[in-house]
Amino acid sequence: MNVHDSERLAGLLEDAGYVRAADDATPDVVVFNTCAVRENADNRLYGNLGHLRPVKQDNPGMQIAVGGCLAQKDRGEIVKRAPWVDVVFGTHNIGSLPALLDRSRHNEEAEVEILEALDVFPSTLPARRDSAHSGWVSISVGCNNTCTFCIVPSLRGKERDRRPGEILAEVQALVAEGVSEVTLLGQNVNSYGAEFGDRLAFGKLLRACGQVDGLERVRFTSPHPRDFTDDVIAAMAETPNVCHQLHMPLQSGSDRILKAMRRSYRSERYLGILERVRAAMPSAAITTDIIVGFPGETEEDFAATLDVVRRSRFSSAFTFQYSPRPGTPAAELTDQVPKAVVQERYERLIALQEEISWESNKEQLGRTVEVLVAQSEGRKDTTTRRLTGRARDGRLVHFAPTGPEVDDMVRPGDVVTTKIDYAAPHHLVADGELLSHRRTRAGDNWEAGVRPQTKGVSLGLPSFGAPEEQAPAVDGCRAG
Repeated sequence: MNVHDSERLAGLLEDAGYVRAADDATPDVVVFNTCAVRENADNRLYGNLGHLRPVKQDNPGMQIAVGGCLAQKDRGEIVKRAPWVDVVFGTHNIGSLPALLDRSRHNEEAEVEILEALDVFPSTLPARRDSAHSGWVSISVGCNNTCTFCIVPSLRGKERDRRPGEILAEVQALVAEGVSEVTLLGQNVNSYGAEFGDRLAFGKLLRACGQVDGLERVRFTSPHPRDFTDDVIAAMAETPNVCHQLHMPLQSGSDRILKAMRRSYRSERYLGILERVRAAMPSAAITTDIIVGFPGETEEDFAATLDVVRRSRFSSAFTFQYSPRPGTPAAELTDQVPKAVVQERYERLIALQEEISWESNKEQLGRTVEVLVAQSEGRKDTTTRRLTGRARDGRLVHFAPTGPEVDDMVRPGDVVTTKIDYAAPHHLVADGELLSHRRTRAGDNWEAGVRPQTKGVSLGLPSFGAPEEQAPAVDGCRAG
């Protein structure tokens, strides 16, 4: 979601006449779009701001802007701790960035603007997309849940749903620019529709995406077990372009801890959802989030988490050590788990999940998979001369771009089929000759250096056709 917000910020700046700074140039504007989910984000922001201080001293005209969740949380404190910052803006007014930069430049002082409610829905703003083949599409912002460990609702506000026509208009606009894969975004995508009184709206939206000609893959993130219903499972199974991939946050396998977290489900309900998903889609790859060391977690609680992980057979898991966030109920609890205990449990969980992930990936050996080629996601791709992409179930595949089926060069955005001949816990490898290679418009755009630039989409009125002539560039910018 933050990556997509950064695309909006880049689109806003380009609309205002800025251009992206070259990698070896000193930019005129640096924008940090921040996260506040974990304490490490605070440390990284202020560390990065410290590194920029001497650069700004040598370049007095440079402007530094800080936005996102951490800005919404810390507000004017950012300027107090780093007085060389020029602009601070929050989660509800990202559209104000160009005006705030202008105002700060004119007044020669820092501008701090934090709103308490959404000013403009972000998807009405322009975006410069990072990928030629894959696009993020927000279906809602904010969250109505009250998880005791999570600071997001206080920073993003209550859930606000876009209307289906607006979402589909944006999807169609992306496909018209060559995008073949979209990911629907929300803090809780399957509560979508609650604001306008349709509890089945998310399943209907998935089916509607299935009717968009040229859209090959649909993903979504993240659902909440409380709101996950059988109509969504049916929509996933019956809509050909919806990928059989599900990211379903567990957080803990202990019912006692789930209650303390205010997660309104228990372990057996969670496992029941996975059972029904796999009954409808036997090949589904299921991933999750797990927090280790929530306040009060005992060894018995942690053992319950390990048990649910074994029974769930996740293809992979994002695992986190609990990080107390000021302003959340859990941060005020007195029974914080000692760091050494959390670390030891974390290592045990990682070892178990690595074993399960490896076993799951070994089941892919010998299978033929369709891969949407991406820009390199593997550190060794340059030395091995492999390319990288994602299978339909979201697994990472490194493959050799060779064979008689290769039509000239294989490019990001193209689609290939290949046979898996090696499995590791976090990726698959296919070193044999490609079974097929399909060149795509997204690949053409990547080769030409073209990325989708979508105007803001309001109800049913997407912008199509050639982009309007750009105003002259006035400054360079770099997003951080």
